[in-house]
Amino acid sequence: MRKAKFGIGESVKHRFYPFRGVIFDVDPTFNHSEEWWLSIPVDKRPLKDQPYYHLLAENEESTYEAYVSEQNLVPDDSEEPCRHPLLEELFDVDPKGRFVLRADPAN
Repeated sequence: MRKAKFGIGESVKHRFYPFRGVIFDVDPTFNHSEEWWLSIPVDKRPLKDQPYYHLLAENEESTYEAYVSEQNLVPDDSEEPCRHPLLEELFDVDPKGRFVLRADPAN
């Protein structure tokens, strides 16, 4: 098992699709349904044996939660603020502007 490249609170964007988000959880390997995995087009279907990230994601139209493989993520260096409504519930922002997971997130 390899170490995750990205950490909780990091801003990332998808390598192929126009969305970005903030990581709120990490699975060391694929941990979703087989049906979900098979729904991904074969030419873009990622390997299962790698970290997968849970994102508070957004695109131009909406905010949502996404589950993305490490191979399909890159750092989001845009410095644009994320607008996902759950960010304020799960994270605090440190003096350097980084997201820090709250010790006791709101329910």
